[in-house]
Order: sequence, then structure tokens, then C-alpha cells
Amino acid sequence: MIISLILKKIRQAVTDLLPIILVIAFFQIVVLKQPLPHLGEVLFGALLVVAGLALFVQGLEMGLFPIGEAMAQALARKGSLFWLLFFAFALGFSTTVAEPALIAVAAEAAEIAGAGGLIDSSREALQQYAFGLRMVVAFSVGLAILIGVMRIIRGWPIHYLIIGGYVIVMLMTTIAPSEIIGIAYDAGGVTTSTITVPLVTALGVGLASTIRGRSPLLDGFGLIAFASLLPMIFVMGYGLLIFR
Repeated sequence: MIISLILKKIRQAVTDLLPIILVIAFFQIVVLKQPLPHLGEVLFGALLVVAGLALFVQGLEMGLFPIGEAMAQALARKGSLFWLLFFAFALGFSTTVAEPALIAVAAEAAEIAGAGGLIDSSREALQQYAFGLRMVVAFSVGLAILIGVMRIIRGWPIHYLIIGGYVIVMLMTTIAPSEIIGIAYDAGGVTTSTITVPLVTALGVGLASTIRGRSPLLDGFGLIAFASLLPMIFVMGYGLLIFR
């Protein structure tokens, strides 16, 4: 039973990675016409990726999805709007503030800003800028999940909120410093991490499954869209404060 489950997950992981493998092999062999450098290390690394992906997907199914749905349902049954919204905000904030992709982007943005003379190039100033950027993004994601939960509870149409949010993004793009715009748009992408996405999705589905009159299919999804939208707005606002 366990062996068949492991083989099934590995087969699914290989199937998911196959398009990437085929693209790399095509360009390396047909276009570049060169053998893969360090073939042994590449193959071993590919095996590690397959094993890691299979274990990651299994971990999501066994741990993160059930706990996210269970906590959302328990908080909804408790009937406390405050604790439900606080949990939504804390979940978004905590999963984002420690996101490795966000840490890397913030550190790189600080280095570039220091080299360009936009901020002081001292180590303390760079760390302060990167930390502030991370906190702004984490706060915005927490607020985004909170708004998304309120949408599920109140039954607000998601398309009005998304369209309105992107209108604000476009307007802020016209007034934000050009040095922060690219970082802001990237910040909207790095927030959707491997931990945030399954937990937040499980939160939305579990909440929509518990509240009467809500559909898990129609109302349970859409939280990730808010988590990508609000950081762009907040980071551009952060740039307005820092660079002006």
C-alpha cells in the first residue's frame, strides 16, 4: 500500500516535470547542439527534484490542506468574527514574512537601491530598507487575506474587488517613483509561496464549506488573487514614503 502510494506520487511528479525536461533537452540538443554539462550532477539533481516534489505534494495533502480547512471550519462554528479575521490576517502575515523569495527580493532591492544612491549604502540602512519592505508586503498580504475572508462571509462579488484593486494599481503606477514600480510588481508574485498558497486556499474552501449559502467552488477561491494584488499597492506607497 505504502509502496504503491509512493510510486504513484513519483509518477505524478515525473509527469509534472516532463514538459520542463523536454524543453531543456530540446534547446540543449537541437538548438545549442551541445551536451549537458556535468550530466551526472544534473541527473542526480533531477532525481532529487522529483523526490522533493512528490514528498511536498504528499505533505500538502496530509497536513496543510486538512489543518487549514479544519481551523477555518472550527473558527466559523465558534461564531467569533474577530478571531476569524485575526486568524486570517495572522496567517497571511506569518507565512509571508518568512518567505525565502521575498527575503531574496528585498535584499536584492536594497543592494540596488544603495548602489544607485537612492538610500544610504551602509549595511544598517540596507538592512532597514529590506526589513521595511518585507514588513510592508507581509502586512499587505495579511490585510488581503482578511478582506478575502470578509468577501466570503458577506458574499461580495469578487470581480468588483479585483477590478477596483487593479484600477488603484494603475493609478499608483503613474505617481509612484519609477525605482519602486518593478519591485512592487514583483512583490505581488513572490507572496504566493509554497506555504501560503495551500494554507490560504484551504482556509477559503473550509470557510465557504461551513457558511450556509456559500459554495466552496464559487466562493472558496480567490484569496490568492488578493494576496498578489495588495502588495503592489502597498509597496508603491512604501516607495512614495522612502524615495520622496
